[in-house]
Amino acid sequence: PQNTVFDAKRLIGRKFDEPTVQADMKHWPFKVVQAEGGRPKVQVEYKGETKSFFPEEISSMVLIKMKETAEAFLGSEVKDAVVTVPAYFNDSQRQATKDAGAIAGLNVLRIINEPTAAAI
Repeated sequence: PQNTVFDAKRLIGRKFDEPTVQADMKHWPFKVVQAEGGRPKVQVEYKGETKSFFPEEISSMVLIKMKETAEAFLGSEVKDAVVTVPAYFNDSQRQATKDAGAIAGLNVLRIINEPTAAAI
C-alpha cells in the first residue's frame, strides 16, 4: 500500500505546509516530502530505489494512460484536450493541472469545472 498513490489532485498546485495537505497526509499510506520551493513530492519505492514525483507528474501519468486509451479507440493521434477539475480548484491548482497536461504531451485547450462538463 505504501507505493499505491491516490488523491494526487489533493496535492496538485498546493504547498507542503498548507494545513489541508498536512491533514490529508495523515490518511495516506504513501509518503509525502517537502521539495524545493515548498512543493510536495510523493515518495515511493520502485525496483529497490526511492523515487519521488511532483503531483503534476503523477497526474500526467494518468493523462498519458487516458491519451493512449483514446488513441487506441479512435485509431488516430490525440493532441488536444479539454481537462476537467473540481469546481473548488483555485488558479494555482488549475495551472498545475494544465502543466500536467503539457507533461503528458497534450495541448490543453481549456480547463473546465466538473459540474459544467457534466451539464454539457
